[in-house]
Amino acid sequence: MFITRESDYAVRILRAMSEEDRISVSEICIKEEITAPFAYKILKKLEKAGYVKGYRGVKGGYQILKDLKSISLLDVYRVIEPDLFIIECLNPCKPCKRTNHKENPCLIHRELESIQCELWKMLSRKSIYEILYPNEK
Repeated sequence: MFITRESDYAVRILRAMSEEDRISVSEICIKEEITAPFAYKILKKLEKAGYVKGYRGVKGGYQILKDLKSISLLDVYRVIEPDLFIIECLNPCKPCKRTNHKENPCLIHRELESIQCELWKMLSRKSIYEILYPNEK
């Protein structure tokens, strides 16, 4: 529900990969201070989403497939945490039982829904590239 350490590490992994054509997991781990098992878990999710590709063998490693100019923080966070909601009742799969009461609707839910929408907008306003390279166009 919140931005987890795993989501943070996913962005850091992309940062480590951003200046390399292909990079080993051990190099990523050193650059970003991430343990190898955690890095492999995250890379597997990023690969399944089509963001990176893994190569085996002596010249193995990982390479970014998607242009960082087309990926926002929200995009990366949703790969790692598909249910990225600030509170459980905002998740359409787990709807708020109080929201649809006609006599006594949940006004807190409405306010949190508005905050959630603003948060998503803010996480989408810049690409990973714009964040990593603010002086380039």
